[in-house]
Amino acid sequence: MLNKQIITIITVSFLWIAAAQIAFAKKPAGGGGGNHMQRGIELAQQKHFDAAAEEFTKAIEANPKDPRGYANRGTSYRQAARTAVAAGDQEGASTRYQSALADFSKFVELAPKDASAYLERGETEVELKQYDAAVNDLNKALELKPNNIMGNKFRGFAELGLSQWDKAVADFTAVIQKKPDDLQSYDRRALAYRGMKNYDAAIADYTFLLSKNPNDIEALTKRGYTYSLALQYEKAIPDYEAALKINPQDNDTFQRLQYAQSMLAKRNASPPPAASPSPTPTPEKPSLISLINPLYVGIGIVALIIIAVIVRFLTRGKAEETSNIIR
Repeated sequence: MLNKQIITIITVSFLWIAAAQIAFAKKPAGGGGGNHMQRGIELAQQKHFDAAAEEFTKAIEANPKDPRGYANRGTSYRQAARTAVAAGDQEGASTRYQSALADFSKFVELAPKDASAYLERGETEVELKQYDAAVNDLNKALELKPNNIMGNKFRGFAELGLSQWDKAVADFTAVIQKKPDDLQSYDRRALAYRGMKNYDAAIADYTFLLSKNPNDIEALTKRGYTYSLALQYEKAIPDYEAALKINPQDNDTFQRLQYAQSMLAKRNASPPPAASPSPTPTPEKPSLISLINPLYVGIGIVALIIIAVIVRFLTRGKAEETSNIIR
């Protein structure tokens, strides 16, 4: 889900800068490759990205050492890839992304001191989920141009993909400090805070977004979910209910609402009465018979026999006393 969110966010966020990215490498109109460069820019601005790439190819053939041709064609390929993703053409998107990556690598080769070369390749690597490579390129872009706000932002995306939550927080915070109205960075920073289990900070960012737009369904559901993670179900429920008022068909939010309600009800349920302690049974007194040990009985019998024998031995041979009674 995280990777899908990142791709969606990047696609939506950067469609608007396609023309700007191409324009930065614009070559003055003239003979040869210049005409193809100009025509490619015009086609890209009209969102005919594949046709634009063809024109940039002709410009590159005319002047293969000009890094701007590779930068422009790479940008066109990337925009065409995003269009293919939106259309569900994953194979077409993959082919165009790889072509874009190759062009930006050539851009880096021809202009190793240009921060834009590393930024462009880093952006593409983020979209290809090549997060480690993206971080390396974006580190280089920020080394060459430390105040490059887009470098921080894209590196933050890559760090989210690597679950490097603390680093992502730092990068999105840097973006916010330079551009306080960048609402997307608040949303992404909140996700990073949530990964760190810093729920209060995440909730604060979502609350800021809702202060700008109280009907932001995503911010409502995300804040509600964060409240649930923090076990604050009584606060999660109103957020889910507000989101469902805007979109009653959102089944995921409805299920989360039910979960929060059930957990809150369980917490508020009266505890069951304590069980009465079982009385301790009084030990029975042993009976007289149970106290008679067979060994002791045997010893007693043997002792009686011995006594009887001794008595018999002592009285043997003695005259029996007679009674004076006349019979």
